Amino acid sequence: MQLVRLDWLVVFLYGVVALVVGLVFARRAGRGTQEFFLSGRKAPWWLLGTSMVATTFSTDTPNLVTDMVRTGGVSQNWLWWAFLITGMCTVFFYAKLWRRSGAFTDIGFYELRYSGGIAAFLRGFRALYLGVFFNVMIMAAVTLAAIKIAGVLLGVDKYTTVLIAGTVTVIYSATSGLWGVVVTDLVLFAIAMIGSVAAAYYAVAHPAVGGLAGLISHPALQGRLSLLPDFSDWRVAATVFVIPVAIQWWSTWYPGAEPGGGGYVAQRMLAARSERESMRATLWFNIAHYALRPWPWILVALASLIVYPNLEAITSRFPGLDPSIVRHDLAYPAMLVFLPQGLLGLVVASLAAAYMSTISTHLNWGASYIVDDFYRRFVARRRDEHHYVTVGRLSTVVLITLAGAVSLWLENALQAFRILLQIGAGTGLIFLLRWFWWRISAWSELAAMTISFVVAVYFEFVHEAVGLPALDPSLRLVLGVAITTVVWLTVTLLTPATDTATLQAFYDRIRPFNRGWRAAVRTGPTEGSFTAALLAWFLGCAVVYAALFGTGYFLYGEARYGMLCMLVVVFAATGIFKYLPRVGFE
Repeated sequence: MQLVRLDWLVVFLYGVVALVVGLVFARRAGRGTQEFFLSGRKAPWWLLGTSMVATTFSTDTPNLVTDMVRTGGVSQNWLWWAFLITGMCTVFFYAKLWRRSGAFTDIGFYELRYSGGIAAFLRGFRALYLGVFFNVMIMAAVTLAAIKIAGVLLGVDKYTTVLIAGTVTVIYSATSGLWGVVVTDLVLFAIAMIGSVAAAYYAVAHPAVGGLAGLISHPALQGRLSLLPDFSDWRVAATVFVIPVAIQWWSTWYPGAEPGGGGYVAQRMLAARSERESMRATLWFNIAHYALRPWPWILVALASLIVYPNLEAITSRFPGLDPSIVRHDLAYPAMLVFLPQGLLGLVVASLAAAYMSTISTHLNWGASYIVDDFYRRFVARRRDEHHYVTVGRLSTVVLITLAGAVSLWLENALQAFRILLQIGAGTGLIFLLRWFWWRISAWSELAAMTISFVVAVYFEFVHEAVGLPALDPSLRLVLGVAITTVVWLTVTLLTPATDTATLQAFYDRIRPFNRGWRAAVRTGPTEGSFTAALLAWFLGCAVVYAALFGTGYFLYGEARYGMLCMLVVVFAATGIFKYLPRVGFE
């Protein structure tokens, strides 16, 4: 598929916009690390929330959703829909606490909450573990999607894609800092949404599909349209729904869906003007992420099952592609070849926007860990702000280089998703409890992080290599959670607690619900109602899930169920407004 002059013009104009924004904010970003990494803590909630959404609107996300739909039907999206539960928990319990902490990064939290050399070690180690290793894995998955899209739409080989995409993005990211990232994200999100809706429209309008009515009634999709799994098949139901909803959301650390908030979500909360702005940003993120975006991708994925019923059909349509990357996630870019001229350029620009938004965020976020939590803390403590900004910019170059190299090794988006889930399995409960239970210590976190990584490496590379039978990914996840949780709880009870002075200082600064702190520190009256936060959490989930389901029912032609879901949205949203003043935001 060749882009015509109009297509290239659209792509070029998008690139100009991104570069102009980068240049506009270059001087401001260079003032110091507060501006470069936190926007001076002056960014408004709608800009920060949209930036969170744009970051998760990466080039690999539609590929991942397509992979899920093609291999397990629409209901397999519960593997990530379940993370809404932890997202809404962050909105009403943790957003205010993060902003109240005043930390520079969520890794800097460790020396606020814990004491001694182990706290410093954990801060430095986790800065490199998450900021480099984990971060590179995420960016590699995103770059893999860019490789597949460029191969299908432009006929470009993977090495050229990695070189060009990485170079353009790192120049823009290193120049503008977080201000440039979040402002550009606003434009990128609009472009990406328009592009995904256009892709869905033309996918459904394909002659082989025959519109929405033809899509929904097509024999190839029977059994794949349900929003919930078939509970008569308990293995599928457990894998797709029960484990994600009952276990995965609270037990697993995954970027953008960290229990209690973390990573670039915490970075945005820390950059907000106030606790209330932090809450609003995170609420908007969860609404847009789970209710607004999924259906265009799902429609393209469903249509692809009719146009490309198997991998052989994709290979036949694109014989020049590297066979090693032909997987079900490739069906999404394969559907884009049917777009008309001009609009194809817009969709390519939207995918480029998605790529740049995600990568620029991860570069800025990862560099903040390297600079503030490792370099400034352990290597060079008394240098000027210009020096640290320069180190941050150099760090982005190293990170994008590593990500490009790893992307050449991965095969599909779902593979990367499952690896990341397994690595984070069992650590999530600590991130929820450490704000509310004094007994959690740095030793708890170090044990959880270490054992979860060891278990993930074992299941991914050792288990089958030594001749043991293969395990289903969901069983691996449950075993990883069980092993990791038992280990870190045991370590917590057997190792020394954080010293009382540190605990008291943390409690006085954060002012969390006091029930889990009374045994260790002098507590004051709790700010905000736990019951109100709990009800708002439940109602927030109801709003988003009802909106998600309602949209699906309308698309399926089941207007009665769609209207019922919209009524749930209205009543649940009314309840949130009722309880929100009692949650306690400043």
